[in-house]
Amino acid sequence: MTTVPDVSGDASPGAADAGAKTAPTRSETRLIRLLTGIFILALIYALYFARDFVMPVVLAFLLALMLTPIVRFLKKRGVPEALSATLLVLMSVLALASAGYFLSGPVVQLANEAPDIGRRVTERLSEFRHPFEKFMAVSQEVEKVTETAREPGVQRVVIAQPGIVSQAAGNLLSASTTAAITFVLSLFLLASGTMFYEKIIQSFTRLSEKKRALRVVYDVEREISRYLLTVALINAGLGTAIGLGLWALGMPNPAVWGVAAAALNFLPYIGALATILLVACISLITFDTLSYAVLPPLFVVLCNVVEGQLITPLIVGRRLEINAVAIFIAVAFWSWLWGFVGALIAVPLLVIFKVFCDHFESWHSVGNFLSAHQGQDQAEADAATEVSQAKAAG
Repeated sequence: MTTVPDVSGDASPGAADAGAKTAPTRSETRLIRLLTGIFILALIYALYFARDFVMPVVLAFLLALMLTPIVRFLKKRGVPEALSATLLVLMSVLALASAGYFLSGPVVQLANEAPDIGRRVTERLSEFRHPFEKFMAVSQEVEKVTETAREPGVQRVVIAQPGIVSQAAGNLLSASTTAAITFVLSLFLLASGTMFYEKIIQSFTRLSEKKRALRVVYDVEREISRYLLTVALINAGLGTAIGLGLWALGMPNPAVWGVAAAALNFLPYIGALATILLVACISLITFDTLSYAVLPPLFVVLCNVVEGQLITPLIVGRRLEINAVAIFIAVAFWSWLWGFVGALIAVPLLVIFKVFCDHFESWHSVGNFLSAHQGQDQAEADAATEVSQAKAAG
């Protein structure tokens, strides 16, 4: 009778030891979390202090992604990528320069008349101000008491600030440098075609990894490009509609409000509210009767409701919608980091991050947290991934 040696007992401890070696301990997990937190803080620090360099680079990538579908469309019609990219970037520069030139006069006039506008708006709303007059009187008395209670002989130190002209010159130079870097870099990105994709694929060794990387890169690029281009066109249409409607209602400088509505609409909720408030203030001091002064802001509200509830969900779809909490946090963070430009690009960057999360299984929970429709968005993302995998396999 042959005796078969029992190796299961020997194999189990070895497998357990191997599993124990591969599983991270509690101290290793804490160290990884600590290093991750330090990396995030260092990244925020770098983004804040290197914003003069990083911000135009990010803007260039967003502009290149927005114009990529047009370049691909023209390439299929026989137009070289370098030629189409050059024409598109030049058209973008001319459009921006023309808008700045024609709108500079009305914008400067509004800025100069801002104190008078505020005074006239206050006068029109004087009947609603009576409940707050007592509170304002008390605050003024407290301020007077604070001023008189200051010790005699104590001098107030005032730090000299640069003049308005020097500040304007510095801001203009900084904006010109940012615009130049943005347009030149976006031109190179568009003209390079698929070079960056080829470099990414070459960094992998196995064929399956190359296919998966190519699929993910093309899916992410296609979704983000279509989203950015579609949203930009929708916002342009919204600005045109608001500008024409305000012109028909007799509002002064309707082109300014149309451009403002198009630009501010990149800020969901906040941008539309800002446009409505600005139009309401100018309408109050422009028209004599309150009943007619209400019409322009109501028209802006109607346009924003139609755009936000009908047009954008119908064209863009609901899979890339972000919940309101994530939007407000992103806008607050990027506006603190990069100012007004950061607030404008906060939502596109958040959408890019969500698309990346939807294409990686380990990040699906983060993408599901950012989405406005949980469950349905996740099912659509999984379906899109399965379709892309089937196409790659085919």
